[in-house]
Amino acid sequence: MSDTTLIFVDVETTGTRATRDRITEIAAIKVINGEVIDRWSSLIYPECKVPAQISQLTGIRDDMLSAAPRFAHIAQSLREWLGDGQLVAHNARFDYSFLRNEFKRVGQDYRAQLICTLRMSRRLSPQERQHNLKALLSRYGITPVRHHRAGDDVSALWSLWQAWQAEHSAETWLTLLEEERRHRTLPAHLDSAQLEALPSTPGVYLLYGHNRLPLYVGKSINLRSRVLGHFQRDHQDDKEMRLAQQVQHIEWEETAGDLGAQLREAQLVKTLMPIMNRQLRRQSKLTTWHWPEGAHEPELLSGNALSQPHQGMLFGLFRNAREAKGALRSIAEEQQLCPQVLGLEKGKGRCFANQLGKCRGACNGQEPLAEHTQRCQAALQQLQVNVWPWPGSIAIEERPAGNAKPAWHVIHQWCYLGSATSLAQAKQLVDTPSIFDVDSYRILNRFLRHPEQHGLTVTPLG
Repeated sequence: MSDTTLIFVDVETTGTRATRDRITEIAAIKVINGEVIDRWSSLIYPECKVPAQISQLTGIRDDMLSAAPRFAHIAQSLREWLGDGQLVAHNARFDYSFLRNEFKRVGQDYRAQLICTLRMSRRLSPQERQHNLKALLSRYGITPVRHHRAGDDVSALWSLWQAWQAEHSAETWLTLLEEERRHRTLPAHLDSAQLEALPSTPGVYLLYGHNRLPLYVGKSINLRSRVLGHFQRDHQDDKEMRLAQQVQHIEWEETAGDLGAQLREAQLVKTLMPIMNRQLRRQSKLTTWHWPEGAHEPELLSGNALSQPHQGMLFGLFRNAREAKGALRSIAEEQQLCPQVLGLEKGKGRCFANQLGKCRGACNGQEPLAEHTQRCQAALQQLQVNVWPWPGSIAIEERPAGNAKPAWHVIHQWCYLGSATSLAQAKQLVDTPSIFDVDSYRILNRFLRHPEQHGLTVTPLG
């Protein structure tokens, strides 16, 4: 460690999104053999306006930056100054992500090893609740001239580093640094011991923030690889950066395979409503067109009605009645179907669309109703929802590779009721209340089209 170059760095920015926001100030201290040998500091013109709330926080205003150099103008000299030094920063991946993206914009691939003092603080003082820089400086009696200015914050960080070294033996300090290097890609607020226990098996994982706020639910056939992957792309993905900044706790559930993982993920997202899951949020008022046998027009079904068996065909899954009517109206206009017969318009006799030559006359006998019904159902085939092909519930047996235990997933009318470790336990889930879920429907459709190809066995439960 004695001959390693350490670069203590702090950046101020226009926001928190490393791929879109820009640096407004950089300050760095170069330390070799425990001695400061050089300093680097500059305001940076960000090529955009500084938001008012950021100016209020940092004191950096647009007029202060108008004469400052663009990053492109100082990139080469800064890159040479940084050399191969290890970056030391509080919440290091934040500063590092901004530096990497600024260098990327000028065509340079900057990479460095990181030491995160926020993560080190959590290891040094696990009993403390606050580990932000302001709290640490107060704890050690270090008073910076100004908070949220790069030069003052990086000087204070160097003072904190020296205070830490003074209160620990050389052996303890070297062990701490080695531990930090082993986990340098991990989120600063996350206990690395949680990640070490992650299995390389299929399942779902749950990422929580402060006060166990659900942040994200995901699934994978390899939990360990997928979760670690979140924290290796944070410099190039704003969502991953937000996740890495906020995650403080991880939980996971192993599943027998991919089907179980996908079904459980969809279920957990709708139960927990994590703030960073958008695609699988609950659509509780889904609507579909139901065409009863022998009828000449469809009817709208929504909510719990979708979970019940129906005679006839179902067409389309829509967020609301307006969207459903809009889709049917578009098909009617395209195929010259009668909006009046389809129940989209009220009235008797010849409809207005027929008067305009846009309806073939099912409303006034010019086109037989049976022919009109056949044409409409044919046009709706592209939207057809597969009818539940079993008389009751089923159990889908999923057998994992190796000696792991199989699982039985219980399904009724495309609704996922839960999973069990035996067929006998699966039968006890048949009466579980359920609501139709479009995501589970789509997942099951994919797997049940050719279950044998996925190593699945379907058992009707009656």
